[in-house]
Amino acid sequence: MPCPSSCPPGLLALMAPGLALMATFSLPSQAGDRRALPVEKPPGVKGRTLILLDVNTKSPVRIISENFLSLQLDPSIIHDGWLDFLSSRRLVTLARGLAPAFLRFAGKRTDFLQFHNVKNPAKSRGGPGPDYYLKNYEDARSLDKLYNFADCSGLHLIFALNALRRNPNNSWNSSNALSLLKYSASKKYNISWELGNEPNNYRTLIGRSVNGSQLGKDYIQLRSLLQLIRTYSRANLYGPNIGRPRKNVIALLEGFMKVAGSTVDAVTWQHYYIDGRVAKVTDFLKTRLLDTLSDQTRKIQKVVNTYTPGKRIWLEGVGMTSAGGMNNLSDSYAAGFLWLNTLGLLASQGIDVVVRHSFLDHGHNHLVDQNFNPLPDYWLSLLYKRLIGPKVLAIHVAGLQRKPRPGRVIRDKLRIYAHCTSYHNHNYVRGSITLYIINLHRSRKKIKLAGTLRDKIVHQYLLQPYGKDGLHSRSVQLNGQPLAMVDDATLPELKPRPLRPGRTLVIPPLTMSFYVVKNVNALACRYR
Repeated sequence: MPCPSSCPPGLLALMAPGLALMATFSLPSQAGDRRALPVEKPPGVKGRTLILLDVNTKSPVRIISENFLSLQLDPSIIHDGWLDFLSSRRLVTLARGLAPAFLRFAGKRTDFLQFHNVKNPAKSRGGPGPDYYLKNYEDARSLDKLYNFADCSGLHLIFALNALRRNPNNSWNSSNALSLLKYSASKKYNISWELGNEPNNYRTLIGRSVNGSQLGKDYIQLRSLLQLIRTYSRANLYGPNIGRPRKNVIALLEGFMKVAGSTVDAVTWQHYYIDGRVAKVTDFLKTRLLDTLSDQTRKIQKVVNTYTPGKRIWLEGVGMTSAGGMNNLSDSYAAGFLWLNTLGLLASQGIDVVVRHSFLDHGHNHLVDQNFNPLPDYWLSLLYKRLIGPKVLAIHVAGLQRKPRPGRVIRDKLRIYAHCTSYHNHNYVRGSITLYIINLHRSRKKIKLAGTLRDKIVHQYLLQPYGKDGLHSRSVQLNGQPLAMVDDATLPELKPRPLRPGRTLVIPPLTMSFYVVKNVNALACRYR
């Protein structure tokens, strides 16, 4: 099946992602106030400089997947009819901008979809039409459109199969999945696989639960099916895609890992920060909220490393808010603080891939709206892909850094991450370093680059809300210029603002920014 005309042959991958470590800058006193720790000012540094920043350039502390920032499409997008809209030139252009990445096709509807190998299901069944039919069925034509979209966009498709087709003994009924696998193999589709979505919620959905041990057996059964089909004998399998690690969910994960921990290629889970029905813009500025993910991640890592040490872990399905999000909030500039911090925090903790829910039109957590217009988090993700490489670097902050106290939440409002600049970005030679900074303060902050970063040329990419809506804005500007697609086949040029060597970085209040430090010749960043 041909790609849209905007998909030139061979242009499938652009950038590689990566991340960095968080540095902390203030220490609460016993009285609860927050005073910056005193810093001895070297000669030539003005008294108003807040932070001295250096980066360890000798070796990376983490190396993250090049597909670190990946995407999810929710099956709910098919409720308006066929998936023909995935052939849109504009949509392919937007998706290709975020390649290389995984494209996970999964969501709450996953466990209610059934596959039928027919091209016109409504006609063959005498049903009322595609919209009605696709509420419960995935047909061959829709699968073709989905795969073609991923292939043209340079994305690798991960397809989640229905896990709620059950036999009387509660084991998985794989007959429908086998039909889908055989059809995909006949088309030679390169797909990775999953089984189900948030199995901890099955009792709520259908009044019937599946425990971790049984789910593990189901995954072993699926692995056996894949091995019987030559095309998928070595296909990757991911799971179990559990929800937030509460006590019952941890028990489910432990049961799964005992039985099938060695069967999956990565262990997957989901996280949503806020109940979208009650979220406020100030919620996105709360450092306590930003740090909740760290504790959740450690709980997952503890279980996984108990049964399969070193197994890769993915956060597969992350959204700023649950319940579909909130209009003009979870799709606004303000949501970017959580999104960018999620990327930085998880890279520093060794999570291999982060899958954003959702790429397109699912509630208000998406990157692209129903009219195929990119939202603020899309532009943030595009900058990330263009500038971030997979090697994570350690940050040093002179006189200000401290170790987190056990059991305490770090409430720092200035968050800095560092990594090697993307090798795919030919505007920068190998050995360059990229910083990205989140300023949640309501005042500007100043950073003086020191050590290996001193007196280097810096390129600034400052992302701010555009228009009168402020943090609620659904449009953004880069270095003062509004971002918008040039046409359906062309993304805008992301132009940096060069800063003279030695200049102090001035970080405006409530903003996100990237800084490429050129020609550092960092040993950690010279080679792939």
